Amino acid sequence: MAAGAAELELPFALDEQLTKCMRLRVQSLQQRSERPQDGEKLLRPNEYVYRVDFVRQHNLRFLRWRVRLGKPGKVTVTGISQHWTPDLTNLMTRQLLEPAGIFWKKPEVKEVEYNEADAQEFGERLNELARIRKVMYFLLAFADGLEPAHLKCSIVFKG
Repeated sequence: MAAGAAELELPFALDEQLTKCMRLRVQSLQQRSERPQDGEKLLRPNEYVYRVDFVRQHNLRFLRWRVRLGKPGKVTVTGISQHWTPDLTNLMTRQLLEPAGIFWKKPEVKEVEYNEADAQEFGERLNELARIRKVMYFLLAFADGLEPAHLKCSIVFKG
């Protein structure tokens, strides 16, 4: 294989500090009986912030998602646009990217299922964003009994 044509697997990492910070925002609004900013995205109890660090940013070509679910359930992966600076601004719904990647595992089935067209489009969009961001954030929403401890997720590029 030619130099530079190897696969590059980038894991999703739970950003516990940022998740906590966003949960504190919700708590603060509730304690003060205030409403969120118009269009602000507040973190729900089943949502967590993850990050991907792009160790390379150029000449990447999306190959596939690698999602492993340790038990049946569903996870929705939503990208956050490059315009969000988590330490400076609140997350706005307009900064959430579409389509989201939805992955699920049914009881008694080993393989993780997903909508292939949406996952492919989402992955290709990450190629573009990797050129301008060294770090990208994602909201992961867990459902049907799935929790962060049951997930291993990464994106694979050819680089």
